[in-house]
Amino acid sequence: MNKKNYFRFATVCVAMCLFTFGCNTPATEPTTKATEEPSEQKAVKPDAATVKAEIQALETAWAEADNARNTNAIAAFYADDAVSMSNNKPMMVGKAAILKDIEAGMAKKAKGSTIAFDIMDVYACDNTATETGKATVKDSTGKVTYTGKYMAVWEKRDGKYICIRDIGNDDVKEK
Repeated sequence: MNKKNYFRFATVCVAMCLFTFGCNTPATEPTTKATEEPSEQKAVKPDAATVKAEIQALETAWAEADNARNTNAIAAFYADDAVSMSNNKPMMVGKAAILKDIEAGMAKKAKGSTIAFDIMDVYACDNTATETGKATVKDSTGKVTYTGKYMAVWEKRDGKYICIRDIGNDDVKEK
């Protein structure tokens, strides 16, 4: 091997050694004792029945507020930073915008009509619960005038669930 090739070969070998040793140097981490708690939090799955009962109580109170035409009580179920996505309307961002929409809808609501919410599923993890359900509106005679479905995302803040996102839409009307 001539001197020029030997020098290139030696340079490549030195570079590979430096790269290999540099990449394989173990990082020094403090050792933890077996009795110490890990710093990472694990996701906590709350009791499904308990969460569903909490959400059902909220939906029952929501329906009572709606049936009493109490727009402020309905808006109180929403977080200040909530987003609501109603059928055939622009997205409403924030409690003030949602309250304005509730007031407009209440002004159009037939006297004597009532709403009920039927929870289908609740999925919960940590402080968040996602609910799916059906809504049914009846007129003063008890005849069903509207059916629809919805999804709501609830977040536990200060020990109680509050709605942070919801979306709803109409069922197909029979002809």
